[in-house]
Amino acid sequence: MTLNWQQEAAKYKDQMLADLTSLLKINSARDIEHKETDAPLGPGPRDALRQFLAIAERDGFTTKNVENVAGRIEYGQGDEIFGILGHMDVVPAGDGWETNPFEPVIKDGKIYARGSSDDKGPSIAAYYALKLLKDNGIELNKQVHFIVGTDEESAWVGINRYLEVEPKPDFAISPDANFPIINGEKGIVSYLITFKPIDGAAGEMTLVNFQSGLRANMVPQTAKAILSGAIPADFQAKFDAYLADHKLRGTITTDGEQTTLDLIGKGSHAQEPRAGVNAATHLATFLADFALDTKGGNYIGAIARLLHEDSRGHRLNINHTDDVMGDLTACPAVFNYTQDGVATVLLNVRYPKGVTAESTRRNLAETLADLADVTIDGHAQEPHYVAGSDPLVATLLNVFEAQTGLKGHEQVIGGGTYGRILERGVAFGALPEDRENVMHQANEYMYIEDIMNAIAIYADAIYRLTR
Repeated sequence: MTLNWQQEAAKYKDQMLADLTSLLKINSARDIEHKETDAPLGPGPRDALRQFLAIAERDGFTTKNVENVAGRIEYGQGDEIFGILGHMDVVPAGDGWETNPFEPVIKDGKIYARGSSDDKGPSIAAYYALKLLKDNGIELNKQVHFIVGTDEESAWVGINRYLEVEPKPDFAISPDANFPIINGEKGIVSYLITFKPIDGAAGEMTLVNFQSGLRANMVPQTAKAILSGAIPADFQAKFDAYLADHKLRGTITTDGEQTTLDLIGKGSHAQEPRAGVNAATHLATFLADFALDTKGGNYIGAIARLLHEDSRGHRLNINHTDDVMGDLTACPAVFNYTQDGVATVLLNVRYPKGVTAESTRRNLAETLADLADVTIDGHAQEPHYVAGSDPLVATLLNVFEAQTGLKGHEQVIGGGTYGRILERGVAFGALPEDRENVMHQANEYMYIEDIMNAIAIYADAIYRLTR
């Protein structure tokens, strides 16, 4: 094929940005509290899916909407189905944005908005690659099904429903990670740690409430604790010193009866907790030095002692390393405590081969036996790996090298993509290896240059994989 993929991709820049902007303006975080009959995951995911399919219909593609939870864009002919697996949902915006997360802003060559890098930017790049092939009249010898889900950041309702009622691709890529390729993904599981009821005396201060975290797959950026009782005279000074020592921000406010502490860390994707700064475990570590009531002190003390800055789970006795897939990671993600009610922590774990969700749960339960009960929360996903010798992996690495001039290599990540839903499924781009990963963070962005390069890479990949 003599077509210059980079030159052809460049022709679509303005139109691509317009279409991407229309998608980024939609707050498509899962919102079942406001679900409707025709929007089982909330209006936002439905609207983003409809918009994506409308773009494809405008360009002459055949599309299908599956119950407003997933959709398909079709191109090509053949007995085999090659899948492209993207998603239109996003994680909640959270705090710390310098601009409106759903009013895209272009600055310094980057487009800022929630979903710009995960996954609307990469998905629109893959779509424009397919459009490029169609516009140039290139016939494909396999069917291409661009499948779009709307619940990837949570329970995978959309993609699972799609595969129940629609044809399953024979092999697939997911434009939802990094180049040069992601052909291995760790297992993913969340554990609900529920603290056991405890009786005891009041302390100088009582923990009334402790809240932090938005989703299991995010390092919590903010944390809030509400206290009652006698606040030490040097409490503010010690808090200020802790913030300064750890380069954090926070405030203390009081209404006369209760004192509220707010602490701001750094949110990030839970796949690598070290990329963020966990506001909740820092706030607990600060509070652990003070005399709290028995229930509150038990909760705060356990967080500070067992969960703070231990991303590999050593203190929880769940650490494990595999030569191919790397370390198990543990991210305390959602905290919920009330004085007369619940006391829980949701712990997100990414685990390599060699352990299982259940074996890790047993180890956690044994470590926490005197403190809490441990249950698996939601759906657990086993580790996934496609060998480098597979033609899918080999072809994609060849494409990457041809389009970038860089050396390709295999990669395993802690993140989870739709690629793992198929035996021969991998993640492929669109984030360059040397770029900062800002997925799930405040002020998420993607370089426009990277989106344009991804269009060319995806076009070449689709062409080669459908010969």
